[in-house]
Amino acid sequence: MSRTLILIGIGCIVAGLLWPWLRQLPLGRLPGDIVIVRENVRFFFPLTSCIVVSVVLTILFWLFRK
Repeated sequence: MSRTLILIGIGCIVAGLLWPWLRQLPLGRLPGDIVIVRENVRFFFPLTSCIVVSVVLTILFWLFRK
């Protein structure tokens, strides 16, 4: 359990350091992401982005498991 928490912490630190470059990725602005804008409300659900991230993470975990 402690090893998992340490790896998650290191991953968060790496993502934080790489954030200026990561925010330039088109995730969140893909076709299929749902955006509803009304007068006082903005609803955003990144459906396609969630699917893409899920597929990439599944492949990475599958590769590192072997």
